[in-house]
Amino acid sequence: MNEAEERDIVIVGGGICGLATALALHRKGIRSLVLERSEGLRATGAALTIRANGWRALDHLGLGSVLRKDSFHIDGCGIMKVDRGTKLEKLPLSKGEARCIKRSDLVEALAKDLPQGTVRFGCHVISVKLDPVTSSAVLELHNGFVIKAKVLIGCDGVNSAVLKYLHMNPTKFSATSAIRGFTSYPEGHEFENLFIIARKEQVLLGRVPVNDTLVYWFVTRLWTSIDSKISENQQLIKMSSLETIKDFPEDMKEMIKNSDRSSLSCLRFRYRAPWDLMLGSFSKGTVTVAGDALHAMSPFIGQGGSASLEDAVVLARCLAQKILESDRNTISDKCAMDKYEEALNQYGKERRMRLIKLSTQSYLQNKMFETSSMVVKLFCIVILAVFFRDSVAHSQFDCGHL
Repeated sequence: MNEAEERDIVIVGGGICGLATALALHRKGIRSLVLERSEGLRATGAALTIRANGWRALDHLGLGSVLRKDSFHIDGCGIMKVDRGTKLEKLPLSKGEARCIKRSDLVEALAKDLPQGTVRFGCHVISVKLDPVTSSAVLELHNGFVIKAKVLIGCDGVNSAVLKYLHMNPTKFSATSAIRGFTSYPEGHEFENLFIIARKEQVLLGRVPVNDTLVYWFVTRLWTSIDSKISENQQLIKMSSLETIKDFPEDMKEMIKNSDRSSLSCLRFRYRAPWDLMLGSFSKGTVTVAGDALHAMSPFIGQGGSASLEDAVVLARCLAQKILESDRNTISDKCAMDKYEEALNQYGKERRMRLIKLSTQSYLQNKMFETSSMVVKLFCIVILAVFFRDSVAHSQFDCGHL
């Protein structure tokens, strides 16, 4: 085994949450190392809709004004029941600002403001252990390299190696999957600035303009074994989505026919059950997780990306406060590690109830979509009516300044 490289803060995963956490720490003058498994920046899923709470987090990260330049403000949500005609029922989408942005734009903006060398690509973490002497986390990489981290943050998604170290229950598969993609309109489109959702039985088609020439869309349906077979073939993905919406309005079918094939993806949803967030430990010593590794949720309330940005701001703030306390006083390594542990405990305390609420609302919405049982649907409706009467109240949340 190679001699271990020692680092203060290591982040596993260079997706939205990992890069946002590194940038938030950088804004506080704290260096970190991001280990990304792939050979370059990744942005699976085409686009995401950021509500007001996510834009607050982006403003705290210093990226809000940059990312607003090429995205429309979404004025609301329009619901259409295909089997009952094309009449739209207009509803609010967010308490405040909402915009759809390309995932690649967000990832690139996060990475651009990081110091050179912060992200190390081609680094697959295969195990995490504890150094019994220093209490540091010891990461073994696929190439035999070893890195020791005083603080380890797992932002490595639903198959997180860091999550396994924390012994949290793994995420569960939903019965639902989604196909996502872009359609370009070089001469401009004529769609309203609305998040349109068309539904027929257990199929949803969503459409939202990114800007005046680009539209993001998705088709959500019950997962079948066919989805896993077509997921690597983008032509089959397009054909399958067209078959799924064969009874939908012609302009929607035309949109998918003209979509950018390279943007297409098909993915089965995964989620962490609300009770796992309620009972599980968010950290162990100086090791924690954030983003989808912690709170994967189905996208029915559109908070996966925004919640990850919130995680980054809160986590960096908690660490910065404790690191500042350590810098003010000359303390031993043991005391410094205790401060790091206090910071991660504070992060978990701040985030737990927020994430439980988001996870519960998302779980109930997903369950209503995928079940055929009227009893289950009624139960979900009652719980949502009691605890989530204002269905977009979650977008008002402010994670606080860095």
